[in-house]
Amino acid sequence: MMRQPQICKGAPMAPRKLYAGAKLRETRSRLGLTQKDFAARLGVSLPYLNQMENNNRPVSTTVVLALAQEFGFDVTELGSGDAERMVSDMREALADPVFSDPPPLSDLRLAAGNAPALARAFLELHAAYRQTHERLASLDEALGRDDAQTQQSPWNEVRDFFHYCDNYVDAVDRAAERFGTLDKPGQTVTDKARSALQDRGISVVLADTDPVRQFDRERGILQLSSRAAPETRSFQMLLQLALLTQDKLFEATLDLARFQSDEARAIAKIGLANYYAGAALMPYGAFLAAARDQRHDLERLANRFGASIEQVAHRLSTLQRPGAKGIPFFFVRVDQAGTITKRHSATHMQFARYGGACPLWNVHQAFETPGRFLRQLAETPDGIRYINLARDVSKQGGSFGAPVRRFAIALGCEVKHAEALVYADGLDLDTAQAFEPIGISCRICERTDCHQRSIPPLERRLTITPDARGVLPYEVG
Repeated sequence: MMRQPQICKGAPMAPRKLYAGAKLRETRSRLGLTQKDFAARLGVSLPYLNQMENNNRPVSTTVVLALAQEFGFDVTELGSGDAERMVSDMREALADPVFSDPPPLSDLRLAAGNAPALARAFLELHAAYRQTHERLASLDEALGRDDAQTQQSPWNEVRDFFHYCDNYVDAVDRAAERFGTLDKPGQTVTDKARSALQDRGISVVLADTDPVRQFDRERGILQLSSRAAPETRSFQMLLQLALLTQDKLFEATLDLARFQSDEARAIAKIGLANYYAGAALMPYGAFLAAARDQRHDLERLANRFGASIEQVAHRLSTLQRPGAKGIPFFFVRVDQAGTITKRHSATHMQFARYGGACPLWNVHQAFETPGRFLRQLAETPDGIRYINLARDVSKQGGSFGAPVRRFAIALGCEVKHAEALVYADGLDLDTAQAFEPIGISCRICERTDCHQRSIPPLERRLTITPDARGVLPYEVG
C-alpha cells in the first residue's frame, strides 16, 4: 500500500512522491499495449509515460485515476511493499563480509524499483552462495550432500515464493472459500469436510497416537490424534481433503512458480494445502466481515470460526485480495532462540532472513507471560509507527513427559489503523516516547545508541576509544 506521510509536530511534511515504473511496465505488458496506446488511454504524452516507466517522474494523480477508471486497476498495488522488501533483503545480504564495499542505499532502491527481476536474481545468487558456504563449513554435511551444491535451500525458496506473492494465492483462496461457504443450517466446515471425505470412501477416526495426522490410502482411513486440539484436528482434516481434491489446482500453481528442485515443489504443495485448509476454515468474505465487525479480536474470531489463535493471526495477514483488501498486517512466529520460523509482511515492516529478530520486540517477552496478549507501540528506523501484538502459542505434547513445542507469534500493523483494532484501546498513540525504537537486525539497523546492539551496523564508521567505555565498546559514526 502507499505509505502515508508521517504526522509530526511542527512544519507539515510534503506527501511522498509515488514512483512505480516497474508496476506501470508490468501492467502495460499484461494488457498487451504499446507505449503509444497505453499513453493515449491514460491521457498523457508518450515522452511523459516513458519518463514515468523509467522512474524519472512520479506517477501523477491523473494517471492513478485513469488506471482505476480505464482498466479497473487496484491503485493500492502501485505502492506495494515489494520494492521496500527487496531493498531490505538486499541490504541484509550485502552485510555479508564477502562484500567489502557495498553500494549505497540509493542504488539499491534504484535497482529494486527499476529492475526487480535483477534484484531477485541477486538475492537468489547470494542465497545459493550462503548455502554452499555453509555446506562446506560442515564436512559431514558436505560429504552427505554432493548434489545441487549451488541451489537455494528448498525451504527458503518456498518461503520466498509466499513472501513475494504477499502470502495471497487467489485461485487457491477462492476455491477454499467456495468449499468453506456452508449451505446447510447448523453445519460446520468440519462437518462438511468429514462428509466430503466419506463421499470418497474415507473414514475419519480418532486414536491416542503421536502423529497428528496419518492417512492410509489403501484402507481409506484418515487417523487423527485425540491428543491434538479440536481446531488442529479440523485443520488437518481440511488439509488432507485439499491434497485429495485440489491436486490439479495445486499443480497448475506450482508450474507457474518454477521451483528449482523437486524438494521445493513438494514443500510448496504442502504449503498450498495448508493455505487451502486455513482459507476453508476461515472463508475470505465471511472472515473479513467478521474481523472488521469484531475489531480484529483474535479470541472472538477463533471462537467464531473454530480456529486457533495462531491460525486466526496468520489468516489476517493473508487478506490481500485485490478490490477487497483487509488491514495490511505482518505476522511472524519465533522459537525460544528468537529464530523466525514463519514470517509474512503486507506492511513496510521487514524481518531478518538470517538470524533472529530485534531483541527489543515484544514477541520475545511473550514466553515470560504464557496465555496473555502483550501490546507494544513501536517505531522502525524509517519513522513508521506500528502497534504490535504478541502471544505465546506453545504446543503441549498431549501426555506426561511429552516435549512442549514453544513458540510465540506477533501480529501488527501501522498505527494509522489503530481505530480498527480493539487492542489499541487505551494506548497513548500521540506521545512519541510511547513508541519503542525497534529495528530489523543489528547489521542493517542504523540506530547508534541501542543498548541491545550485538554487532556494528553496516555502512557506518566506528570509533574505538581505549580510555572510555559507554553502552557499547565503540562509537558509531
